[in-house]
Amino acid sequence: MSLAVVRSRAPASGRAPEVTVEVHLANGLPSFSIVGLPDLEVRESRERVRAALQNCNFDFPVRRITIIFQTCKIVKRA
Repeated sequence: MSLAVVRSRAPASGRAPEVTVEVHLANGLPSFSIVGLPDLEVRESRERVRAALQNCNFDFPVRRITIIFQTCKIVKRA
């Protein structure tokens, strides 16, 4: 299993609180999931990530991919 952790900022209500982003790559059936965002944003984000990788000529990994957004300062709204 591979793991990458980065810290970023997420615009929310005129502020930009820190967000920790973890990306896990694991063996198994290919899947791509995003955790830590409201449902609508997850669907949009999945397609944006896939398109960004393809437009940069990266091959989309055929593995189990999990992206986790963590912050205690942003209230998730659906």
